[in-house]
Amino acid sequence: MRAAIFDMDGTLLDSMGMWTTLDSQFLRSHGIEPPENLTDTVIKMTLDEACAYYAENFPLHMTAEEICAEVMEFIGHQYRETLLLKAGAADFLRRLNEQGIPFCVVTATGRELAEAALSRCGILPMLEFLITPDDGLPGKQQPDVYLEAARRLGASPQETAVFEDALHAAETAKRAGFYTVGFYDNASRGDWDALEALCDKMAGSWFSLTTPEFMRKFRV
Repeated sequence: MRAAIFDMDGTLLDSMGMWTTLDSQFLRSHGIEPPENLTDTVIKMTLDEACAYYAENFPLHMTAEEICAEVMEFIGHQYRETLLLKAGAADFLRRLNEQGIPFCVVTATGRELAEAALSRCGILPMLEFLITPDDGLPGKQQPDVYLEAARRLGASPQETAVFEDALHAAETAKRAGFYTVGFYDNASRGDWDALEALCDKMAGSWFSLTTPEFMRKFRV
């Protein structure tokens, strides 16, 4: 491999737990016990849709816009001040950097929050670049974002490893010809078997990848 593309949330950054409990935390902060099926109800909604759902279905006495502002403030605080890298992630990136392997992060999180988290965690300077939805590319259901990242890294898909915890993203990268590494996250543990069947390599932790055998796959 001559280059690498990393997902951020759930792969490098231990943030998916925050996202999966966000809805319940918000309602409980207003003294409302969330219904058991809340996550199943809102998981496919956009933030705006979810905030409208809260405003219409719970006694919050807030507009959807006010709810969105409060939720975004909470999310922003997490990225700027609280969320941490997964154990071993920084060491793995440093080893790639020392070997002269260029790499980037491709994330569905907005640039301002992604940069804040990666900078605070000390790895932003190691990246060649960061691609976010602010760049105007399609989401990870389409290969464009991976192909553009590989082009900018100066490597073909076959020479580039993509690290993802989400099944749909790994599927897209695999179809586009990339070497794919499926990474474990508790939030997506139900897809582990499907990831294992799809990916070229599986990782339960970053420590499992920081081995001489795996690191030898990367050559300038």
